[in-house]
Amino acid sequence: MRDQVTPTHEAAFLNLPKAAQYLGISPNTLYVWRHRRQGPPSFRMGSRVMYRISALNEWVIAQEQADSCANAALNPLGQKPEKRTQRTR
Repeated sequence: MRDQVTPTHEAAFLNLPKAAQYLGISPNTLYVWRHRRQGPPSFRMGSRVMYRISALNEWVIAQEQADSCANAALNPLGQKPEKRTQRTR
């Protein structure tokens, strides 16, 4: 009897429902983001919309860094106040 070969690597791509589950959002949200060209990068593999897992991870990191709560450099409370300019009459 032959030994079964088990894959030693995970899938590199996810379809839309699995990508939505991976991100913890609804498939409809991901669908809307795709059509608005807002969400993570996707592509068609035949007739299926696919997402590269590495691209999903990079997109999440970019979202974290663009958020002032996660990125101290963007927190307005950590910056010096701007000087007011005097109005001229």
